[in-house]
Amino acid sequence: MAEIVPTRSAALQLADERELMRQGYRFLDEKRVLLAAEMLRLLREHERMHAALVERLHEARGALREALLRHGLDGLQAYPPVPVEPAAPQVAHARFLGVPMLATHFVPRAVRGDDAAIDASPEARACREKFAALLGPLAQLAASAGNLERLSAEYRRTERRAKALENVLLPEVEGSLAAIGGQLELADQEEAVRIRLAGRARGS
Repeated sequence: MAEIVPTRSAALQLADERELMRQGYRFLDEKRVLLAAEMLRLLREHERMHAALVERLHEARGALREALLRHGLDGLQAYPPVPVEPAAPQVAHARFLGVPMLATHFVPRAVRGDDAAIDASPEARACREKFAALLGPLAQLAASAGNLERLSAEYRRTERRAKALENVLLPEVEGSLAAIGGQLELADQEEAVRIRLAGRARGS
């Protein structure tokens, strides 16, 4: 901190700065608590989505085994692919304490009507459907992971700013106020002594 002239106006200005810093610290501390709570909530939701995805993946692998038993690897590889319209997740944008948050909703496009004849095998159809059903949960899980990463980064930034106020800036201001107060008190004492000496000189 730059050297400050020890005056009463400087002390008042520093006191105002100290109050602003305290308010800033309280805001950052509250933001830190809210971010941590939201991260915990999203982490639980992420774990739930991950568990559900693992279960669906297990089902898809089971359907793949059934299809392989029905057609064999060569037969399944030669199975005519079903052309589908391109599909993309619908993305909704939001913010939490200024942090960008994404939510996805994936709606697979319907298979074209002339492809029904291709699905002669129930096992192959089930396999295709099970793996297609993984796209939505995968998109949601990816969005959730991104949200958690952005919240975590914002939490770390908030933590650094709060600690800088608490451990560096506020102690500097407190120290400057204490130094100015000591110098002003000394100046008052010197002025009182000077006035007493001047009074004695006039009385003699």
